[in-house]
Amino acid sequence: MVASSNTAESTTGTWQRVSSGPAHYEVYSKPVEKSPQDDREYRVIRLDNGLQAMLVHDAKADKAAASLDVAVGHLYDPDDMPGLAHFCEHLLFMGTEQYPKENEYSEYLAKNNGSSNAYTGTSNTNYYFNVVTAALPGALSRFAAFFHCPLFAPSCTVRELNAVDSEHKKNHQSDMWRIFQVNKHLSKPGHPWRKFGSGNKESLSKVGRELKEKGLLQNGNGTTAMKSADGGLAVTPNDSRAASPAPSVSSANSELEGDGGVVGRETRRRLVEWWSREYCAGRMRLCVVGKESLDELADMVASLFSPIPNRGKEPLHMITDHPFGPNEMGTLVSVQTIMSFHALEISFPLPYLPPFWRHKPAGFLAHFLGHEGPGSLHSYMKQKGWITALSAGPQNLARGFAMFKVTLYMTPQGFEQYETLIHTVFKYISMLRASNFPAWYQRERSLISATRFRFAEKRRPDDYAVWVSEHMSWPVPRELILSAPQLVQEWDENDPVNGGEREMREILDTLTIERSRTVLMAKAEEYERVRGKNLAWEKEPWYGTSYHVERLSDDFVKKANEPNDLKELFLPGPNEFIPTNLDVEKREVEKPAKRPFLVRETPLSSLWHKKDDQFWVPKAQVIMDIRSPVPNTSARTFVMTRLFADLVTDSLTEFAYDADLAGLSYYFGGHSLGLYVTLNGYNDKLHVLAKHVLERVRNLKVTPDRLEVMKDQAKREYENFFLGQPYRLSDYYTRYMLTEREWTMSELLEEVPTVTPEELQTHIAAVLAKVHIQMLVVGNMYKDEAARLAQMAEDILQTSSIPASEVIERSLVLPSGSNYIWTTPVPNKDEPNSSLSYYIHIGKTTEPRVRASAALLAHILSEPAFNVLRTREQLGYIVSASQWNLTGGGETGIRVVVQSERQPAYLEQRVEAFLCEMDEKLQTMSAEEFQEHRVALQKRWREAPKNLGEEVNRYWGHIEQGYLDFHRRDNDADLLESITKDDILALFRSHAGPSSTSRAKLSVHVKSQKPRPAKISVAAMEAFAKKVAERGYTVDEQAWKDNLAAEGDAPLEKFANYWRDTLLAQASTVSPQVAQELTKEVPALLEQYPAGDDGKDAVIEGATFVQEPKAFRASLGPSERPRALVDWNDLPTSKF
Repeated sequence: MVASSNTAESTTGTWQRVSSGPAHYEVYSKPVEKSPQDDREYRVIRLDNGLQAMLVHDAKADKAAASLDVAVGHLYDPDDMPGLAHFCEHLLFMGTEQYPKENEYSEYLAKNNGSSNAYTGTSNTNYYFNVVTAALPGALSRFAAFFHCPLFAPSCTVRELNAVDSEHKKNHQSDMWRIFQVNKHLSKPGHPWRKFGSGNKESLSKVGRELKEKGLLQNGNGTTAMKSADGGLAVTPNDSRAASPAPSVSSANSELEGDGGVVGRETRRRLVEWWSREYCAGRMRLCVVGKESLDELADMVASLFSPIPNRGKEPLHMITDHPFGPNEMGTLVSVQTIMSFHALEISFPLPYLPPFWRHKPAGFLAHFLGHEGPGSLHSYMKQKGWITALSAGPQNLARGFAMFKVTLYMTPQGFEQYETLIHTVFKYISMLRASNFPAWYQRERSLISATRFRFAEKRRPDDYAVWVSEHMSWPVPRELILSAPQLVQEWDENDPVNGGEREMREILDTLTIERSRTVLMAKAEEYERVRGKNLAWEKEPWYGTSYHVERLSDDFVKKANEPNDLKELFLPGPNEFIPTNLDVEKREVEKPAKRPFLVRETPLSSLWHKKDDQFWVPKAQVIMDIRSPVPNTSARTFVMTRLFADLVTDSLTEFAYDADLAGLSYYFGGHSLGLYVTLNGYNDKLHVLAKHVLERVRNLKVTPDRLEVMKDQAKREYENFFLGQPYRLSDYYTRYMLTEREWTMSELLEEVPTVTPEELQTHIAAVLAKVHIQMLVVGNMYKDEAARLAQMAEDILQTSSIPASEVIERSLVLPSGSNYIWTTPVPNKDEPNSSLSYYIHIGKTTEPRVRASAALLAHILSEPAFNVLRTREQLGYIVSASQWNLTGGGETGIRVVVQSERQPAYLEQRVEAFLCEMDEKLQTMSAEEFQEHRVALQKRWREAPKNLGEEVNRYWGHIEQGYLDFHRRDNDADLLESITKDDILALFRSHAGPSSTSRAKLSVHVKSQKPRPAKISVAAMEAFAKKVAERGYTVDEQAWKDNLAAEGDAPLEKFANYWRDTLLAQASTVSPQVAQELTKEVPALLEQYPAGDDGKDAVIEGATFVQEPKAFRASLGPSERPRALVDWNDLPTSKF
């Protein structure tokens, strides 16, 4: 298949040389095609080293950002070292020759209201950050150094190996990762798609261990001199390795700590070798968003990024060989899942899709296969009771090949008939092949994409920079970098070859059963129930996922190739929701209003409104909060409210799908105070969708068959919650313990099976009998239009009113001087991670000084918490410290969360040690550093919303919680000026420091049930080696440290085996009885020098252990009732 589109990058423009400035570069001559709505300026430049950059000047920006995309991902890992590209992404952040301090980059960003991240893909690795505009030059300088003079500090090797390993273990019980790797594993032998992309300690250390075992890694002094990109020595600078502020009992004091010994040094050597070969400037695409002029941005980029070497590598290497060969296609793969669900995914190999950018033919087919309206595959299967959801579409797997996927989420009944479902998918595809497609189908796609592109709102600058840098690798003329990925061109009906339809037909012809692979997903017991016990299961090597592969029978294939005979399947009609009125009346204002206005108030509803005065798009967002006292009276009423919402959504699928395609979406869901209706998109036909949604809410008739489907979905969701990440569980339980009216997942799960249609119908009537509606309308709608929407809601719902104050949310407040711990097991017995959520209460958010001080303290703690607890102490991949507002928004505190293989009690000790050291850090913090934190937080609060959605979110919290404190961000930013370092230190010592007698603290320990291997500390190993030498043995200190202590604490079994073999080898010179005596001394050493990760619970003194959560919650007092903090007097006269 050949794409008809022009694939040359720069055939329509020329590059013009710029020789002025700090470094020379070339500018692309043609202007970048952008939306008429987009007020930013763009320029594409190319440096002499081959790096291309998109410069974005945003005069209104208050945040700058950059993203650098390297055209190398995990498919480019060496075959013998899976995960090396990911490991590179981790270690690249650990200091540069230019900025050697290990956390220099993250600290600089944190002090300038910024943040950063990175990800490793299949064919690319992307690094990005955001920062206040004034700090862009400094951030960009630190960022650029990663790519021309990284240290890859030896002292960080083990820690980042552990971080990669922890990240893998975090994903080990995730079905998404497990199934992804099974799909990769079952590719053509030798194909790079088979690679294990995330890597772990095993995959990254295996080569070094094998070489060591062969005696090929001898290095007497334990050091290896590595050369950096410019030929200089890249040793670890002294000042890049500040000690952990509170060393743990397991901290090794060996000089080798951190570099991993000879094995770690070999891994690092291979990393530097790989980076020096693969990270080539010609493979890099950069996007920078800033307030500076395009000329200034160009000079900055040219100066900072020109030192990156061009190593002569192919800029965009393509892997055109598809991982699906004849042996992979025409098969059914059954995969066992961890979570409870039934899914079926049919995949078809496709060529690389960006060359088809003009007409996007695979997207055309996705429009039909993924449609949910009348006549669709989704509609037919749903009516049969077989599925709950369906999706279809193309997916670029890597640079060079893609896949088209049809995914069905099945009911248990659908799973029983999975073969029928597969055949039904192919019946629909057969119908598509036999159909004529009028050009208006493509015209609709083109119109929708053009409207979306024209009125696209700004995003967060780092999100935008990432999107741009990713798409700069597309084979399109440089002036079309922004538009080509987003726009769809109409077919040229006069050109049967390159007009567009032929491309679509060629792809459609490849969607056959013979060229497909189907993956079936369910729990083991479900396979046993439906397919019996005789399936022969194999194990995927990295995650241990069980799978079974079988070829489809000739009869099955023959049936799948039969013509469609289902009259219920037919093509969709025209989309009536495509907006026709896109007018926006733009009235310039000196400054956008900072709040909505109360424009209508009746006994039944309150309407807050703000006409858009800054984004000028033909869109609106509407939130209706229908509050009722009924939904949260018990766990059962909460479950029934959820089922009500699910049934409404389920019943509206066919009607609302076209609206969603056309850019108008809705959400209807239950919550603890009632029901939410939200509408979002083009305002032209928003009222039509709102009317249908509200009428369905009012008139829903519960049917037994759909109720059973929704109950099954709810049951699985509640069950699967317990199989999720431990940190989500510990955070959830912490919120539960501190919320006045809340139900556990177990309580909800217990209620689901017995809900009947009759009971649910009665419940719906009770929920809607008496309500109060809070409404917010923001966007391209005038006050009278919003008022008509509110009146329509009242007319349709036909309900009685209750006072708004009757339905509120409140938190529970910890008493002063309390230290509570609640421990519960991780339900998934195979989950290796535990979690700690550690909450310290600060005070009322209604007290401005308390609220602002809490935020500043949290801001100061955030970066050091990550740097110490994750980077230095390597407790785990998930580490965070942040401000936490409790339910209802009236109380606030600080929460530290850590997910780790270590025991939660040990994690608690490390968090407390960190807090103790933060006392000293706060005490010795310079006035300059304190001011940096204060300014960074002020700038965050004064940041303007980037789009309508962000603006709505800012307003809604104040309306929902009842405080109506719309100017809080600005007021708090001003208030920070009067808050001193002494104020923060006093707050920390009274409310956060572990030694405080007035502190109120609760921690939740979610403890893994998976046994951990016993460990021995480095200190104990050193003491044992000393005893061995004293008893007359020859001790090779370098050898035992390389074998056992290179990564800190060692498994006790590994320690025992090493010394057994070592002592046995000297049995001719020292009596074996001495070895037995030495062995008996090990338990005492373990006691004297405990390992930080010895698998035992640490003893926590002075804490009160919660035995019964319900009784604990009953012992706490509730927060104050919410009240309006400001009377805006918006309605001095009439009320509608």
